[in-house]
Amino acid sequence: MKRKKLVYLACISVVLTALNASGETTRRHKADEARFQWFEYRGEDDVFDTPLAESEYRNPILAGFHPDPSIVRVDRDYYLVNSTFGFFPGIPVFHSRDLVNWTQIGNAIHRPGQVQFDGLPLTNAGVYAPAIEYRAGTFYVINTCIGCGGNFVVTAKNPAGPWSDPIWLPHLDGIDPSIFFDDDGKTYVVHHAEPDKKRYPAHTAIRVMEVDPETFEPRSKDMLLVDGGELPRWNSDYLEGPHLYKVKGTYYLSAPGGGTGYFHQQLVFRSDNIFGPYAPNPNNPVLTQHGLPDDRPNPVTATGHADFFEDSNGDWWAVFLGTRVYDLATPPQDPGRFHTGRETFMLPVQWKDGWPSILEKGRALPYTVRKPDLPPGNPVQRATTGNFTQRDLFSDSGLAPHWLLARTPKDTWWDTSSQGLSLALRPSVIGDRSGQPAFIGRRLAHMKAEFTTALRFTPRQAGQEAGLAALQSDDFFYTLGLGENATGDTVLRIRRKAGSKEKLGGEVILESPVTIKDGDTVYLRMTINQADLDFSYSLDEKKFTPILENTDGGVLTTAAAGGFVGAVVGMYAQNNLHGAQQAAR
Repeated sequence: MKRKKLVYLACISVVLTALNASGETTRRHKADEARFQWFEYRGEDDVFDTPLAESEYRNPILAGFHPDPSIVRVDRDYYLVNSTFGFFPGIPVFHSRDLVNWTQIGNAIHRPGQVQFDGLPLTNAGVYAPAIEYRAGTFYVINTCIGCGGNFVVTAKNPAGPWSDPIWLPHLDGIDPSIFFDDDGKTYVVHHAEPDKKRYPAHTAIRVMEVDPETFEPRSKDMLLVDGGELPRWNSDYLEGPHLYKVKGTYYLSAPGGGTGYFHQQLVFRSDNIFGPYAPNPNNPVLTQHGLPDDRPNPVTATGHADFFEDSNGDWWAVFLGTRVYDLATPPQDPGRFHTGRETFMLPVQWKDGWPSILEKGRALPYTVRKPDLPPGNPVQRATTGNFTQRDLFSDSGLAPHWLLARTPKDTWWDTSSQGLSLALRPSVIGDRSGQPAFIGRRLAHMKAEFTTALRFTPRQAGQEAGLAALQSDDFFYTLGLGENATGDTVLRIRRKAGSKEKLGGEVILESPVTIKDGDTVYLRMTINQADLDFSYSLDEKKFTPILENTDGGVLTTAAAGGFVGAVVGMYAQNNLHGAQQAAR
């Protein structure tokens, strides 16, 4: 890949401040840690090479694992949230004034005491699809925590945080709740739920309940709005992710059907009464990529889970998820092979005969779109789409909001108080759900990407290891680490795990001796090009020596691992003495 001229030096801003200042751990001795001076990510997808006109923006607006978007406008400001499942911090909060330049300003789940992800898988538990709303100076995020408490609401006066502890909603069934503030002062929660009589596994329904505006306790029965089993004209399996809107006195219900995969589509209904009955749009679905030729260039699949909104000029838009796939098999894998996860896209909404439409049937989703007619926002320091290079330099202000940990931390095993990021050598390995590995990563945002780190680390015994990791789940990942073997030699070690039945921490697929003096820096690199993954290292940051090339990058795809996230890449450290003893036998 050609190195882009523009390099974003993403100096780390404040997040997880409470954790960094908790005082629960003391400064570790250097022998018990690995120090990463910087982490550089470089992405260059062919589809992003298309030049943008001054009047255009690029899709996706948030590249990489940013699923289930929800958005709210407050005057001339726009705030957007996404799901994060078992990763912490959870539910990123983005801000924009022009709908083109987006900055992550915080996370709605940013303290360990809010929710606990202990023992949960990263990919299909934890925080599901959030919805964000605003009323009278307060921001609301409503969500479902699968395996960790059910439905809840958190609030904030400042969307950057802090956010409140959860208000739990035990009276609310199902998933994907969304708040609707009516213009008469009443408050409702619309959500996915079970139908009155379930006829098949994918049979679901949408219900709504009036609630107290402060406590969210119920004020009405949970009323059935749409039964997914009674919509034979459209794929209404797994009807979920609903939102309610009121436009010119009419209530509109929007909900995706078909499951969040190859058959995903967005359906719209309307009624004169919030409790119904709701009539379906005869032109449903208003968004889908199902039915397009599988051999189309640069296919985007699984479009849906949309949230409609009106900008400050009165123009309507929708944000929604989609997946950029590099391989659609025959018959198609659901929804294809990709490692970038479900990303956030945005398109204009057209109204005709009282119905909204996002994309006409049979049209492939465009990667470049005319910008909203809004004043231009300030250029962002950290790109969220397109091709870019970003080097993260760690500062004593803590971890920036985009960094992700595997589940909720119990203590502070990282340190940024002096040049670089230090990670404690923890006994938990990548994929260990019984503990928490010392892993900090960012979302993989490109089909073609390269990520490199500068590591200072001297292993003192077998089992001590630190380096780069790329994971799609607890059971599907690669690591490239510096460690010591059973005979005391320093080695570069590649591990792979490609299924739940494989060894905890991954199988060693290659081990290569390397000579590094104490205190010297080694530069580790992984390069992914769709289905191919390369590993290399350097001692001078100039000449990189291949270790292993063209290994199976498909391990990092959702098609292999399952679940609802995308690949996350970053740095890890471990002291797995037990695993080293087993390997030596």
